Amino acid sequence: MAQTRRRKKKPLFPIFTKSRKKKRRSSGDTLLNSAIAVLSVVLIVFIISFSSRYTRGGLQIDAASLNQQSEPLLATQYYEMNPIQDIEIEILNGCGEAGLAAKFSDYLRSQQIDVVRSENADHFNYTTTLIIQRNEMVEYVRKVATALDIDITDENRVIVIPDPKRDVDITLILGKDYTDIKPVAEFLKSRY
Repeated sequence: MAQTRRRKKKPLFPIFTKSRKKKRRSSGDTLLNSAIAVLSVVLIVFIISFSSRYTRGGLQIDAASLNQQSEPLLATQYYEMNPIQDIEIEILNGCGEAGLAAKFSDYLRSQQIDVVRSENADHFNYTTTLIIQRNEMVEYVRKVATALDIDITDENRVIVIPDPKRDVDITLILGKDYTDIKPVAEFLKSRY
């Protein structure tokens, strides 16, 4: 008699059968899984930081400090109330007093003069404050001299040295006599 071979039964759902082979995890798989976990934590922290930055409330403004105008002012209206003149000036500290050029900048800006740069001069041995005209605009020198209460005819303080390479109309070098400039001295007393 002939023997019949028995066929192995195939499971109905092969996905759910357990594999009898044990899978070994390599150290590369563990390292990759660790890297993914660390990056996930970093991503979560970034998302929390980003969302908290954009969901914060603004500053509390009390109603008493609000302007009583019904319409806000336009930039042109602000300019008309406080126009900046077209005078571009650089201020150089020539006496060595710390922060003096910045204080003079504040004063000249309060006089509607555009200070484009304030820094130290080439040395700190200037005894007199100098107004140096850099172009042909004499009217600009007159306005700055008037703001500083300096006589425009004083040849020791007002000098004409044209320099087309400079991007300013006037260079103001502060000397050790800056305390003699009365409008600035009054401004500094009231402000600082």
